[in-house]
Amino acid sequence: MLDSSVAKQVIDAACHKGADFAELFVERHLTANISTLASQVDSVDSGEEFGVGVRLVFGQKVLYGYSNQPELNILLDIVNDLASGQQGSHSANPSSLKIMDVHNRHPVSRILTVDSDFNSKLEFLLAAEQKAKAVSEKIIKVRGSVMQRQQHVEIFNSEGLHVEDERHYTRTSVTAIAKDGSLQATGSFNDGGLIGWELQNRIDAQHFGEEAARQALVNLSAKPCPSGHMPVVMGPGFGGVIFHEACGHLLETTSVAKQASVFHDKMGEMIASSVVSAVDDGTLSNEWGSINIDDEGMPTQKTQLIKDGKLVNFLADRVGAEQTGLPRTGSGRRQNYKFAPASRMRNTFIEAGDSSLDDMLASIDRGIYASHMGGGSVKPGTGEFNFSVLEGYYVENGKIQYPVKAATLIGTGPQVLKDISMVGRDFSLACGMCGSVSGAIPTTVGQPSLKVDNILVGGNA
Repeated sequence: MLDSSVAKQVIDAACHKGADFAELFVERHLTANISTLASQVDSVDSGEEFGVGVRLVFGQKVLYGYSNQPELNILLDIVNDLASGQQGSHSANPSSLKIMDVHNRHPVSRILTVDSDFNSKLEFLLAAEQKAKAVSEKIIKVRGSVMQRQQHVEIFNSEGLHVEDERHYTRTSVTAIAKDGSLQATGSFNDGGLIGWELQNRIDAQHFGEEAARQALVNLSAKPCPSGHMPVVMGPGFGGVIFHEACGHLLETTSVAKQASVFHDKMGEMIASSVVSAVDDGTLSNEWGSINIDDEGMPTQKTQLIKDGKLVNFLADRVGAEQTGLPRTGSGRRQNYKFAPASRMRNTFIEAGDSSLDDMLASIDRGIYASHMGGGSVKPGTGEFNFSVLEGYYVENGKIQYPVKAATLIGTGPQVLKDISMVGRDFSLACGMCGSVSGAIPTTVGQPSLKVDNILVGGNA
């Protein structure tokens, strides 16, 4: 995408101005989205974006600029502006650029630049809507969407790195709305991955529609949720959002380097129950949060974060590794060329244990089963959180009694880790988007069902 001779001249100019490290991140990004509503196409949009990001490091200072024009004179102007008045610890001697081969762990076939497959996407969404409405006359509205992206990146740096990678993302979602008199509730189901529209081969329109409708009807019949401190069983898959938000971000050098994480000095210590092991793994085949290389050009890897309750690793990008002395983990990620990279999660999850969901529920005298989690808010640095429960049930004497609505889980990530007493075998993953200092990126969350012995439940019973 960018002529290597242009890249070399820009990097040389940056180093001659005293930069200790110089990097160019080149990106071409294509998108195609379709959404449906009430058995019709609601919107169709597509686009293409191109740009070049320039990152210079002077000692501990990181400077960043970007342009959507790749001409040499424009990129040199960015370098001059960034380097003005700066002084590095030494004048770097830029290495000759050498192209690096990338091992593609995530093969794709039905890619955006070959065929957008508009008709088959529309057929899938309309079929899912029909299946949802067939479940009950109380399903009054169904929304559907398919998002497909193709991102081509090229990275050059003053250490001689020249590498390219292409990423293909596809994700589809169906949301059903149920109504009974003045009451209204929603339910949804989605799937996606680092994959082309061959995703269609593993998803089923009937399952999408029926699952979205089922959840909407459950929530429509739900009763007010009891409140107070009680045990909670969190369901598999997207239940892992609490670990991601309230704990995972505290293990990134983005916060660790500034000592803004309660875990910054806990390496080698027990920070969780001994039944908890957690991983961040970018190598999982075709998963939503997977990558071949990170946005600094480093091959991805599997990083064990917590092992049997003990903190054994952090997630480190290049700058974070220099600031903390920790090894890089291939975790430097960014939304696009407009952002400098930072240490970010990929596929982050609590590993499977050996308990059963039935045993977890049977151990509860009075508590909540949060089968499906929603979004929430987290306080950076401490991991204090407030998350909504999309689908939940009141449990008494070891048995599910009735569905509940308006339930929230309130606590802190560090405390929840210690209060987990049982981890299930029913492991699964779920797609999500994560926002942080380097923008919004695709990440996967996950876990098996697990029991937290004591957590504050907010409700309106």
